[in-house]
Amino acid sequence: MMSSCEKPVISDGSFIDEDGTGGEVVDATTKKFTFTVKGDFSNPVMRGYLSADGKDMTDLWVFDFADGKCVQTVHQTPADETFGKPSMKLTHGSHHVYFVASRGESPVVDDAAHTVTWEKPSDTFWSDYEVTVTGTSNGNRAVTLDRVATRLKVTVLDEIPQGCSAIAVKPSVWYYGLDFVTGEAVSQKLLERVVSVPASYVGTSGQLTVSIFGLSAAQEWESDVSVRAMDTDGNVMGSANIVHAPFIRNRSTEYSGCLFATPVAHDLSLSTQWSEPSTGTF
Repeated sequence: MMSSCEKPVISDGSFIDEDGTGGEVVDATTKKFTFTVKGDFSNPVMRGYLSADGKDMTDLWVFDFADGKCVQTVHQTPADETFGKPSMKLTHGSHHVYFVASRGESPVVDDAAHTVTWEKPSDTFWSDYEVTVTGTSNGNRAVTLDRVATRLKVTVLDEIPQGCSAIAVKPSVWYYGLDFVTGEAVSQKLLERVVSVPASYVGTSGQLTVSIFGLSAAQEWESDVSVRAMDTDGNVMGSANIVHAPFIRNRSTEYSGCLFATPVAHDLSLSTQWSEPSTGTF
């Protein structure tokens, strides 16, 4: 005698899915999963937007791996009604489902190298979700993503002079990509990041802060950083060097100091961490 929880079987072996998919015909060897993405960011129930520090994520990728191979990918943006709650049909068996949420600019996905790289990295979260799929598996899952980004934050303490139009930050080591299978940082580049200085900051002291994001490994690493203030013609008005600055994922490395007090570059000292800030000067 058929129990009430069994589904009507069609002659070809598939069945009518009665678990909220509108009665669509689903192959008997697959199971529909809906993932609710959570993490160190908010996830409002009504719309599913993902945000961290008050800024929304712009992309969510889901990579389904079975037998070591990528079998399907879902990419969502805030324009999708189910942003933050992706669904996919998983075949029966063992899967690693990798999640990447980010608000970095100009992302490029390389399926062969299993990487996502950004022209301008920003806050990024990742998870490796392992699941064994059977016909009786619960298809509603909550997945927690962890931050894999690091941040350098530089605050200029002395007065911003007339004519200063930009601050250029150049780390000797910086990562612009993520291996979405291992979660490790990839694509090391030596690039200078230039941030415009609004005219409203001219004449102020201790108000101008420049932040850049990068991807990071789970182990601490170091980078030397040059900081330059420039005028509209690109002439250097002040500079400083940060030596052996430590970085690790989910931590903000924050420095403060003067750029214009002396005509030559000088060293700055570490002042704060992301989770437990402590202030200092040099």
